[in-house]
Amino acid sequence: MIGRLNHVAIAVADMETAIGVYRDTLGAKVSDAVGQPEHGVTTVFIDLPNTKIELLEPLGPDSPIAKFLERNPSGGIHHICYEVDDIIAARDRLLSQGARVLGDGKPKRGAHGLPVLFLHPKDFCGTLVELEQASRDPGGQE
Repeated sequence: MIGRLNHVAIAVADMETAIGVYRDTLGAKVSDAVGQPEHGVTTVFIDLPNTKIELLEPLGPDSPIAKFLERNPSGGIHHICYEVDDIIAARDRLLSQGARVLGDGKPKRGAHGLPVLFLHPKDFCGTLVELEQASRDPGGQE
């Protein structure tokens, strides 16, 4: 069901410092910062040959990333994102197997402009999992 690893998301308290680590220290290609108000974060993507790293900085105190950083002041891995061919079929299969989809269960537009869902970490070895529609065609949003 899951496809390729799309990205690993890392919560950061200071985006500029984190960008410096990846760009200046590691020599990575870094995207511009983009606000994602519907998700309460600012995102930056680090392009790697085989995947991406997503840096997440909270947009305010109510951001889920702000709450994560309260528990993990140094930041850290927040979630992993896998691509799926059909996000609706994937959701329905997971629900039928007892997995929990966070929120109202309806895909939301993610940072790449594609539908995404988040899965409860307690159902996936303590890891918050994001599923992202692999293309704009199958499944889509309801």
